Amino acid sequence: MIFALAGNQNCGKTALFNVLTGSNAHVGNFPGVTVDQKIGELKGQKGCSVVDLPGIYSMRPYTQEEIVTRDFIINEKPDGIINIVDAMNIERNLYLTLQLLELRVPTVLAVNMMDELRANGGTIDIEKLSLELGIPVVPIVAIKGEGVSELISKAVQVAKGKILPARQDFCSGDSPFHRCIHSVMHQIEDHAEQSGLPIRFCATKLVEGDESVTEMLELDENERELVEHSIIQMENEANLDRNAALAEMRYTFIEGVVNASVVKAHESREHRRSVAMDKILTGKFTAIPVFLGIMFLIFWLTFDVIGQNLSDLLCLGIDALTDVVDNALTNYGINPVVHSLIVDGIFAGVGSVLSFLPIIVTLFFFLSILEDTGYMARVAFVMDKPLRKLGLSGRSFVPLLIGFGCSVPAIMATRTVSSDRDRKMTIMLTPFMSCSAKIPIYAVFAAAFFPDYSALVMLGLYLTGMLVGIIMALIFKSTAFRGKPVPFVMELPNYRLPSPRSVGLLLWDKAKDFIQRAFSVIFIATVIIWFLQSFDTKLNYVGNVVGSTESLLAIIGRFIAVIFKPLGFGDWRVVTSLISGFTAKEAVVSTLSVLVCNGTAELKEVLPSLFTGISSVSFLVFTLLYTPCVAAVAAIRREFNSRLATVGIVILQCSVAWLTAFAVFQIGGLLL
Repeated sequence: MIFALAGNQNCGKTALFNVLTGSNAHVGNFPGVTVDQKIGELKGQKGCSVVDLPGIYSMRPYTQEEIVTRDFIINEKPDGIINIVDAMNIERNLYLTLQLLELRVPTVLAVNMMDELRANGGTIDIEKLSLELGIPVVPIVAIKGEGVSELISKAVQVAKGKILPARQDFCSGDSPFHRCIHSVMHQIEDHAEQSGLPIRFCATKLVEGDESVTEMLELDENERELVEHSIIQMENEANLDRNAALAEMRYTFIEGVVNASVVKAHESREHRRSVAMDKILTGKFTAIPVFLGIMFLIFWLTFDVIGQNLSDLLCLGIDALTDVVDNALTNYGINPVVHSLIVDGIFAGVGSVLSFLPIIVTLFFFLSILEDTGYMARVAFVMDKPLRKLGLSGRSFVPLLIGFGCSVPAIMATRTVSSDRDRKMTIMLTPFMSCSAKIPIYAVFAAAFFPDYSALVMLGLYLTGMLVGIIMALIFKSTAFRGKPVPFVMELPNYRLPSPRSVGLLLWDKAKDFIQRAFSVIFIATVIIWFLQSFDTKLNYVGNVVGSTESLLAIIGRFIAVIFKPLGFGDWRVVTSLISGFTAKEAVVSTLSVLVCNGTAELKEVLPSLFTGISSVSFLVFTLLYTPCVAAVAAIRREFNSRLATVGIVILQCSVAWLTAFAVFQIGGLLL
């Protein structure tokens, strides 16, 4: 049996899923989209699994999450629904419950956070609430596991017995809402039966103007006009538009249910504390400085203290393992080509990418803490207004900010963006934010050409990346991503201590996902780069020296060097370093050091023989903006779920980088 776990955002749904399944969960995608699908087996119930649906506030198919939830329940036909609601905000949470009941699927209501309700003087008559809604109701405290065993037992019971919700009608018999919905139900009865859809659900969706349901029902023009006539008549009688009328109907019913079964809690200490903290954390003049301070601390800990040190330790371990394997293969006398493939291709390539793992885990550790405490919801709220002018929503801000550290976790973090349009636009803008892997390039060139203005050069590059990102956002807004960003609706939950279990499971998911990519797409890409470095056009092995003028990589570099002459750097060795930078941006410096001198230490002395002052700036701008590393491209490929789109994004990035560097070199040449 399959159960769907549904509920609002910030109602404890993830905590309940973790308790229901333990760590026995699999993360994938819902069919055709890149919204996470978590599925796991119910503990103690063999053959029973639960799917964690995205957190939504209604079944109106406006966001990607709402569409995914509706389509899963309609198309996959789960055996039962576990609907979790927040006892402290039960009126708003029941709005989704009423829409789920219309789907005519065996349902159990889990009333979460009962401990908070009781602690603040509130109570719920569970039997009365169950009678009013027509479904079993179980009080729980998900984070402590209280009531979960009873919830599982009830869910399995209603699913096995196929016990449907007893109540279908949520409107009084003499209301215009009742007359309209029942008139529409009468008109579409045959169509709903043929399509296998619940008739009440179809009727309310038609009133809402859900075109996809209209198409499923295959209504002809006359039938559509009759439905529209009934809706217009309701609007005139109720003096409300159709969506407001449905909301009025549902909330009127919910108000009666709550008055009959719920004693509301007084304002909790947690809420008072949250209100006091929000005066600073979301204040007009303090919100952004405080957020920047917090993110600076996280970045410092991630990229300079904890994450970087752990990364360095992992690098030492990988290097030690590489040396052991290298010596073992040498002593064994293995074929030099195979030796090079294993050591210089696989270990060097995959190992360099795996070294990012501690940084990614550390970064997501801090971000998951901010998310669990409720702070990230505030950040998205604060940044929504300025980002909306660029065609994005507030949720896009955090992934863009993470992009300054590393594009890979930034792209992975876009899954918090609810709209598919906003998410894809955010992914395409993220690589314009200069990641920390490019810092070695900036440092070497600044030391070689602008030793007295290194900090200014670094700041200028970061600002250039942001400026280009803003320009591209405005272009995307008017071309590929026309339309307005999804209206930003988010509850600001009370500040709470993070759940160690929730944080731990998130870190495991991110680490597992990164490792899987490291040994798939990234593995293939690094082997390809090794092959190009090691063989000539006749497939003769020329060694693993990157500087070999006979290698395929060198030939490709010479062939495409002409493209970069208008940018001021047409030397094949420079171009070859850019190609190597596709595996990891740090490889640009290491490749140049091998090609033109004996090591990185001497590179800044040799660079002036390859670049002028303005061409060095042009090169820096190009490295700032051109395609991100293979790990980031692999993340883009996964999020877009399209090879063609991924190739298009890489070409776009390179084109923007070329045009910007060209403008810098040509205009700079005229001015200097």
